[in-house]
Amino acid sequence: MKNKVSIIGAGFTGSTTAHWLAEREIADLVVVDIIEGMPQGKMLDLQQAMPIIGKDVKIVGSNGYEATAGSDIVVITAGLPRKPGMSRDDLLTANAAIISKATEETIKYSPEAIFVILTNPLDVMAYLTLKVAKLPPHRVIGQAGILDSARMRAFVAMELGVSVENIHCYVLGGHGDEMVPLTRHSNVAGVPLRECMPPDRLEAIVNRTRKGGGEIVNLLKTGSAYYAPSAAVAQMVEAILKDKHLTVPASAYLQGEYGLKDMFFGVPVQLGRKGIEKIVEYKLDDSEKEALKKSADSVWQTTEALLNLVKI
Repeated sequence: MKNKVSIIGAGFTGSTTAHWLAEREIADLVVVDIIEGMPQGKMLDLQQAMPIIGKDVKIVGSNGYEATAGSDIVVITAGLPRKPGMSRDDLLTANAAIISKATEETIKYSPEAIFVILTNPLDVMAYLTLKVAKLPPHRVIGQAGILDSARMRAFVAMELGVSVENIHCYVLGGHGDEMVPLTRHSNVAGVPLRECMPPDRLEAIVNRTRKGGGEIVNLLKTGSAYYAPSAAVAQMVEAILKDKHLTVPASAYLQGEYGLKDMFFGVPVQLGRKGIEKIVEYKLDDSEKEALKKSADSVWQTTEALLNLVKI
């Protein structure tokens, strides 16, 4: 039987996720949105592109969650986007209601699904999904670290004029301004990043990575990033459906790893057909541990705010 992926939210991020996944030809797709006609129109358009690119994928747009029944993976992109001047945490109240509804409806129709969450504030929305759906932790994953690491790789490539394929960067921590780019573990074709450029240029890249989403928000003025976030989701979905055992940075529920418990946080995870197969623990130096703790404190503050807002 063919794989099935449902995407909740047909905005820029959701519809672009469908685009990336359709090109991979790894699953039939359902995209759900509350706006009447919008998911149907976008997905009909995408379906009509399949003969051109030679892909046999069934693509459906719907206003009802019934269409998601039997999904292997549910991707939740629905929610309000950031506007200039807004932090990811400012979105907490509005998006908590959206995520709760989407989770309740999709788990009802796909009780065996793995959930991939994009909605901000990312780590806390993944936590909410886990609690609402009452799922084992390995079946809820937040998309963050792949995106943040990709941004860092792009900035390094722009700085050094080398192929992105030679660049390996790792960004851990919460998906926010306190994220932790691990410059000591990052490299260009095996050469440590710290040896590839002056400290001031490396620091500038670290800071730009932390503010990467906000930079795009400020430029767009009426929305937020969607090409790179959706491409990151497609990579995660492919790793799960193909059982690739691929290690990537993502937001996972921690139960003692890195000294943290009962929270979602950006760490290296191995993805396979069951979702998160294991959490990889890097050996960190004192400065990295301090930065990770600062990021964790920020995520936990927002998690506490959620717990004060929603009974879960």
